[in-house]
Amino acid sequence: MAAHRKPRQRANVAHTARTAATLALAGAATATAFDGTGQAAPAPTAAQVKAKVDRLYREAEVATEQYNGAREKADTAQRRLNSLRDEAARQEADLNSERDKLGSLAAAQYRAGGLDPAVRLALSGDPDRYLDGAAFAERAGDRQSAAVSRVRRRLAEVERLRGAARVELASLAARRAELRGHKETVTEKLGSARRLLAQLSERERQQVTGTTPARASRSTRAALPAAPAQAPNSRAGAAISYAYAKLGSPYVWGATGPDAFDCSGLIQAAYRSAGLSLPRTTYAQIGAGQRVSRSQLLPGDLVFFYSGISHVGLYIGDGQMIHAPNPSSPVRIAPIDEMPFAGATRVV
Repeated sequence: MAAHRKPRQRANVAHTARTAATLALAGAATATAFDGTGQAAPAPTAAQVKAKVDRLYREAEVATEQYNGAREKADTAQRRLNSLRDEAARQEADLNSERDKLGSLAAAQYRAGGLDPAVRLALSGDPDRYLDGAAFAERAGDRQSAAVSRVRRRLAEVERLRGAARVELASLAARRAELRGHKETVTEKLGSARRLLAQLSERERQQVTGTTPARASRSTRAALPAAPAQAPNSRAGAAISYAYAKLGSPYVWGATGPDAFDCSGLIQAAYRSAGLSLPRTTYAQIGAGQRVSRSQLLPGDLVFFYSGISHVGLYIGDGQMIHAPNPSSPVRIAPIDEMPFAGATRVV
């Protein structure tokens, strides 16, 4: 009997252990279910995606305008540095020339030196000729003093230019570091927006971004009057005509054409085609002309949006503008009411 009882006890122990393990796993599963950590997060709705994408695009556009401004300053710093280096090279060439002249004068004086002028006069067989020579030597001394002064001035100017170049080089390095920071921010924001949009169907993406195929954007030209006819002057008309021709062009941050644009790049390119040079960024463009109220808008005016003045469009009349919205939308015509209006400027 005893021989048969031991296995039964071991079986009971094993059964009890299995039961305890099963209960423990079940408890853990139940706890996980209550915590919610075992359940997949629900997919965001199209409205939620739109809100997040719009925010990311605005943040990216702010960083884009900051990038554009930093790049403009970096380009200016590079031009100044190049100019300083060129001028320093010219001054160094002049300095070397003055030093050569000074060396020649010093060598000539050394070869002619050795006797007191009074002794030379006493020993000279031709006093008149000696006196002429003495006068020449005196003039040569004056020339040597002038040459020394010129060398000193050239040397001071070269040192000044070298110092200015060092300052400009440090400024350029700082601007380039700033550019890298803004570029990383833009890339991060746009990447996040792209990943969010990838979760949607094509139809949902079009609804979220408000886009239509490029051919539809281009076809809207026929629905509006000819641009020059409605413009108050020839330059405004030329800018609007340029923008019309770019409908459907892709948005690329940092681009100023001719085939892709960001918002301020489109405005700069449009007025450049009309013979007017505008600043690169929205922050500078709003101050480039005469501020006008919304009720005074005329075709060709620049219209700005958001409290940070981070977006700009070209007003074409009837409450409409042409603008480069964001990477998910090409250059298109849109109502100025679709974004928070921040101000307007007339540049012609």
